[in-house]
Amino acid sequence: MSTLFLRTLREDPADAEVPSHKLLVRGGYVRRAAPGVYTWLPLGKLVLENVARVVREEMNAMGGQEVLLPALLPKEYYEASGRWEEYGDTLFRLKDRKGADYLLGPTHEELFTLLVKGEYSSYKDFPVVLYQIQEKFRDEARPRAGILRGREFHMKDAYSFDIDDEGLQESYDKHRAAYVRIFDRLGLDYVIVAATSGAMGGSASEEFLAVAPTGEDTFVRSTESDYAANVEAVRTPEPAELPVEGLPEARIHHTPDTATIQTLVDFLNGAGLGRDFTEADTLKNVLVKTRAPGSTEWELLAVGLPGDREVDFKRLEAALEPTEVSLLEESDFAANPFLVKGYIGPKALLDNEVRYLVDPRVVTGTAWVTGADKADHHVVDLVAGRDFTPDGTIDVAEVRDGDASPDGRGTLYTARGIEIGHIFQLGRKYTDAFKLDALGKDGKPKRVTMGSYGIGVSRAVASVVEQSHDDKGIIWPREIAPADVHVVGTGKGGEVEEALRIGRELETRGLRVLVDDRKAAPGVKFNDAELLGVPTTVIVGRGLKDGLVELRDRRSGERSDVPVGEIVERTVAACAE
Repeated sequence: MSTLFLRTLREDPADAEVPSHKLLVRGGYVRRAAPGVYTWLPLGKLVLENVARVVREEMNAMGGQEVLLPALLPKEYYEASGRWEEYGDTLFRLKDRKGADYLLGPTHEELFTLLVKGEYSSYKDFPVVLYQIQEKFRDEARPRAGILRGREFHMKDAYSFDIDDEGLQESYDKHRAAYVRIFDRLGLDYVIVAATSGAMGGSASEEFLAVAPTGEDTFVRSTESDYAANVEAVRTPEPAELPVEGLPEARIHHTPDTATIQTLVDFLNGAGLGRDFTEADTLKNVLVKTRAPGSTEWELLAVGLPGDREVDFKRLEAALEPTEVSLLEESDFAANPFLVKGYIGPKALLDNEVRYLVDPRVVTGTAWVTGADKADHHVVDLVAGRDFTPDGTIDVAEVRDGDASPDGRGTLYTARGIEIGHIFQLGRKYTDAFKLDALGKDGKPKRVTMGSYGIGVSRAVASVVEQSHDDKGIIWPREIAPADVHVVGTGKGGEVEEALRIGRELETRGLRVLVDDRKAAPGVKFNDAELLGVPTTVIVGRGLKDGLVELRDRRSGERSDVPVGEIVERTVAACAE
């Protein structure tokens, strides 16, 4: 370590919010170069390459073939697939000196499709799985959490090409099994959840989430089944429709100073209407504006949902993707005077041709209290299917602990996680765009079908740290640690020389060794050993005069004094456990 390019820090970086950001910077694994952009220092590069090695081994074992495509891509490929517009501001765009448009690739579906089209043309060529491990780019509006949410990141992206849907399912299943092996080897606690496909397109998709309270993704599990889904993919069970005959007529009531759901419920319960009201009896109408990819025009969209729920903006964005969504501004209300804030109802929305989508719970025959489109007025007993007919449904209300599980078994509870992998059955979105066909057995052309499979390699590094650390530092799983053994030599006698000798012997036994031979105080060396997080530590210190050295396990904290003559064998055995 005396010649290693390394500087550890005692204090957390000022901009660090999560443990992985703090510890990877303090441990000298990474350094910030710009917002969302990080330099990987020698120890960090070792860990990153170890994660990539695990990914590469499992991808090769399941039949994948590694290639390397350019990160700089011409605009026309993304225009052909529609993603030049769909990706919006998250795409890094640039022009060359001749004014031609390029982008820095976030994923490579287009180029892989064209690559296969240029090489293969018969059913005999398929199936094929190609992958790469490469830097990707995304213009994050708010890069955060160190390498967990960056603008440049390392990713493994793989693509399967099959002649039919049965082949796609087989490729998908093989990737899913490979991902399980990868994340098991990385020592991660993870869950596989149903997910949405977003701008990637396609049908079925699943996410692999590393369970962590610092994760940006919320997912749900059922108390009585194996149901698990990202909240964006949760589908609310739709109640049965009710008869509208015999229901009370809708009536408008003067409800002064009731612009919020709570004030409305309080007023109704004191108005002598003969029944008790709750927030769930009200119909809240939330206005947003949307803009299609490539368009400059915004359109109004109203979302109706029970008043005891809030719109989950991430679910809304996922439901409308790739359409851009934004909250209304005061100028939008001024331009649409029929929108009476706090008192918006279905009538004015439908009369003014505002697209009106409602929560799945708003079914025919359900009666609601909602705005009457006039200040200080609400309508009571407005019945869906009788008094108003929405344009459709949209499932974007917040998902809460205790909600019924969509599979009908148990209730949901929420947790948070970090997306470390995502697999998609893309189908023919990209092969249609680029007309990728292969001659079938009958001599007729068949449209090839695709799958897409991503792993965040750099994000996996951070995810391991999020799950595997203590108040002293990182605790690396041996599979991806920068070394198997950290040998620490302390003192001014022959301790450092003995540490170097032990290190050399351990290397001849096939172990990866980091020897601390620096001229630093023992306390500094001990602290750095715990901060760096190598699984096994050998301390060559004061006990050497008695022929003893200390063997430590970083994860358990277990320590034992070992005779110098036995330390190599004991260390090799400890590393094999």
